[in-house]
Amino acid sequence: MYKFLVVLCSVLSFDTVVFASSQVDSVEKELHLLLNRKSQFESKKIETISRFKDALKTTKNLHDKYVLHLNLYHEFKKYQIDSAIFYIKANQLIGRELNNQYLIDESLIQLASLYSSAGKFIESADLLSQISRAQMSEDLLPDYYKAYSEFSSHYGQSSNNDLYFRESEIFRDSLLSVLDPQSIEYQITYATKKLYNNETTVAEKLLRQLLQETDETLSERGLIAYLLGIIYKNKGELDKQIYFFGLSALTDIKHAVKDNASLQSLALCYYEKGDVDKAYLYIQEAINDAIFCNVRYRTIESSSFYPIINASFQEKENRQKNELKSYLMVISLMTIILSVVLGVLFIQIKKLKKIRIALKQANDDLHHLNDQLLKVNNELSESNHIKEEYIAHFFDICSSYIDKMDNARKTILKKLANKQESDILKHLKSQDVIKEELEDLYRNFDIIFLNLYPSFIDEFNKLLKPEEQILPKSEELLSTELRIFALIRLGISDSTKIASFLRYSLRTVYNYRVKVRNKVLGSKDEFEDKIKKIGEVQF
Repeated sequence: MYKFLVVLCSVLSFDTVVFASSQVDSVEKELHLLLNRKSQFESKKIETISRFKDALKTTKNLHDKYVLHLNLYHEFKKYQIDSAIFYIKANQLIGRELNNQYLIDESLIQLASLYSSAGKFIESADLLSQISRAQMSEDLLPDYYKAYSEFSSHYGQSSNNDLYFRESEIFRDSLLSVLDPQSIEYQITYATKKLYNNETTVAEKLLRQLLQETDETLSERGLIAYLLGIIYKNKGELDKQIYFFGLSALTDIKHAVKDNASLQSLALCYYEKGDVDKAYLYIQEAINDAIFCNVRYRTIESSSFYPIINASFQEKENRQKNELKSYLMVISLMTIILSVVLGVLFIQIKKLKKIRIALKQANDDLHHLNDQLLKVNNELSESNHIKEEYIAHFFDICSSYIDKMDNARKTILKKLANKQESDILKHLKSQDVIKEELEDLYRNFDIIFLNLYPSFIDEFNKLLKPEEQILPKSEELLSTELRIFALIRLGISDSTKIASFLRYSLRTVYNYRVKVRNKVLGSKDEFEDKIKKIGEVQF
């Protein structure tokens, strides 16, 4: 029984290790792919920024400008801090111009937070001191306490003074007192407090729950995963560090967050693991991000580890160079052997010449087949033209027949009118016969045309704006507009002839054509040329 339990525990332990390893491998592979696509995510960020900037150029209302500056501040805050500072300074001026204390205080808090991240601690402290806590709006308290907490943390990190870290914790408690307990910011802040109060089990449980409840569309997921990485760093569990720091880095890359600590932490993990190549790759990325964003404390952190990792990387490079020299000697020896092999290859080349001749013959046969295919295609095109001419001719005959019927009706009407045959006269005065003949003619035309060009309506509507598409009614095959352009597809472009065929005035046909041209998606000049190509066989 004891042996069975030992074996069972061993199997379960092995499964856990394999699962953890597969998770780490999955994150590593995805991170490698995303680093190569980093510029794509940054392009999306730049597009969003450009939209706000374009809107700013056309906005004159100060309140609207303030909101647009605020949007740009949020886009730049974790991306390029100098630009974020620029737009918040602009908001300061707007707040003063509007004499709006709320806007002034909001801008001061945001600017102080940015200065703190940029390492301008004196300026940050000066701005925070200008804000009156008693007169400040309650809505600004979360940002106010958060700015103070971040300032104390950043300054403590820069000066290595525990006093400021304790102040940061005090302000974090104040922040928790004003945040909505249901908000994700509250839950992350509360978990952070537990983490730094050494209540690791509680913090881990809270953060894992938050990780399950969020996805990569939320930038906060990066911070949640990073804090979990810190927990496992304190526990000395290297694989879990890599997994969670990797998750954090994935989220940061997808949101184009340059102010991040995940890549730097990953670099240290891989250095500890002995994978110098990955450590060097991630520390370079971390330094580039910190310099681009101009976050001073991130740059200092990354730079402090860079020499150590770089030295190991250079040592590995030198070792590889020595190995390369040895390989070169081996290659020289192999060259001699290859010379002998080349002699054998020369014989094989002669055989290949024969194969090339056979391939050339096959290629000639293929060209011949292509010529035959071209000929068939030309015949098919000619057949299509014959069909078009046939339909036009058929329609012309039908139209002429209707004209004759109408003329006969008028002649009979005159003769019978003189003899006072009122019933016949009444019948002949009726337009029902002509109307029915026309309806039959148009229906037959619609049927034949749609049989020849079954995709005409769909392809026609693709040339129009989505909201302006023309569809026949349930009892119709083709509407009037569609029938006019069906005739154009058959080569009948003259409005006079179209009017004659459809029994409309020239003005009516002209108006229909202009009305449809105004619905065109793209160039109006090319519209009718595109109509004439609908249904053509493409090769």
